[in-house]
Amino acid sequence: MKNLLDQIVAHRSGALLMLALAAFLEAYGDSSFQAALYRSSGMSRMIALLVGAVSLVAYGLVVNTPRWDFGQLLGLYVVLFFLLAQIVARVRFGQTPTLPVLLGGTLIVAGGVIISVYGK
Repeated sequence: MKNLLDQIVAHRSGALLMLALAAFLEAYGDSSFQAALYRSSGMSRMIALLVGAVSLVAYGLVVNTPRWDFGQLLGLYVVLFFLLAQIVARVRFGQTPTLPVLLGGTLIVAGGVIISVYGK
């Protein structure tokens, strides 16, 4: 598996795909814990906690298994995490981003572009 992930992240599109997968797993894992703590009880709470734990472990493996310069990709990762977290919040909890979130997100995207373009 390690060699396969190394081959995938060796290409720009593969690295982007793996970063998007990692961002989704982190956002979904976090949302599962939020659902477990504040939106469920009993067995559904236990299932949500388990799903959150599995998602966050998978996130850790996706981020740390390949040999890549994660620090160099951090700007892009933060942008992807922000965007996917907003999608997960909308789909799972029906939350629409407020104006401050949209304005702050614009700054996050701008910062990610700056880091990705000029950080090399």
